Amino acid sequence: MKRELPQIIKLIEYELLILDRDSIPESVGQKIHLNYAKEIKIEFPNFKTGYKWQLTSKGRVGNIPITPEFHIFIRPKVPINNIFGMLEYAYKLKIKFPLGQIKCQSLEQTYETLANILAQKILERCRKGLYRDYLPKTERLAYIRGRVDLRSALEKPWDVKLKCDYHEQTGDIEDNQILAWTLFIIGRSGLCRESVSSTVRKAFHALQGFVTLKHFKSEACIDRTYHRLNQDYQLLHALCRFFLDNTGPSHETGDRQMLPFLIDMANLYEKFVAEWLKANTPKRFKVEEQYPVKHDKDYFDRIDLLLCDIATSKVLYVLDTKYKAPDTVESDDRHQIVAYANALKCQNAILVYPQNLKQPLDIKNDDIRVRSLTFSLDSDLHEAGETFLKSLLPNTLP
Repeated sequence: MKRELPQIIKLIEYELLILDRDSIPESVGQKIHLNYAKEIKIEFPNFKTGYKWQLTSKGRVGNIPITPEFHIFIRPKVPINNIFGMLEYAYKLKIKFPLGQIKCQSLEQTYETLANILAQKILERCRKGLYRDYLPKTERLAYIRGRVDLRSALEKPWDVKLKCDYHEQTGDIEDNQILAWTLFIIGRSGLCRESVSSTVRKAFHALQGFVTLKHFKSEACIDRTYHRLNQDYQLLHALCRFFLDNTGPSHETGDRQMLPFLIDMANLYEKFVAEWLKANTPKRFKVEEQYPVKHDKDYFDRIDLLLCDIATSKVLYVLDTKYKAPDTVESDDRHQIVAYANALKCQNAILVYPQNLKQPLDIKNDDIRVRSLTFSLDSDLHEAGETFLKSLLPNTLP
């Protein structure tokens, strides 16, 4: 029997979509409201809405399978190739593509492209041999291996088996378990065509005989140790972090349920700007992310970005990314960045937006200069970054 394709509703981030009352079953509307209130603002048909559905994405883009028969696709305003470029920076995906090879037309193609790269590289590593490490193990043996627990042996002299502590070389380690879990997640996404799904399954089965399937969060991919024997795992774990970061939990039980794939654009923009600055800011500056600042004994906050002088460690610029496009700087955002600057005794406070404001900000608040600047996502990202950097540091760059 031919499987029916799911009904798909397409949203664009932050744009209101109005649909007729019979376009969405009420049960589906309730699932959206209960399970995806952070991602989608939904208004049920009523007198105020003209008895129509109203849906607005809250800044996340991707695919949400509400039910097997009903999916929501949320499209970004940013060009897809720039989404790919942002991901490369934000997740440090140091992949050397031949010029013009990557031409993704949708988020699903971006997901599929990265899934295929991950699966192919895991298969390549399996052919060379998985990285193995020595793990401590305790076991009762009929022979001596490693260190014998003499106290245990003397307490039970009749027991022919000795308690031994030893190290065993194994491939069933966290480095490889992260890969297996990520492939498992990709396989459940339902976002890849059969040609890529087949490669993902092949890579998963290559690991399955050697690696225990364990649940991991994206944080497991950060700050890992790499050396000569596992250096290539750095890219593999960077790709895994992307998938684990942006794949949400299913709200249904059973392994066959598809998982939502959602990119938080505000979070991606913040990561991208930070990594781009780290790679391109003049060497006399140091970029710090998520810097904790304490306002009083009961309240502390984290600042998106700091630009510091390496020689003196002095904070020269406080930066806060704002993934939105208002006509002018909102007063709450202005007060917040000034509070950050005051807390760190910094004289330059910068609000960074993805689009030019109709009324840009450049004012003095006591000793603090507060500005709004643009790191645009509409065209070439590197050129946009260079323009942003020249506006940020006009007297420093050639």
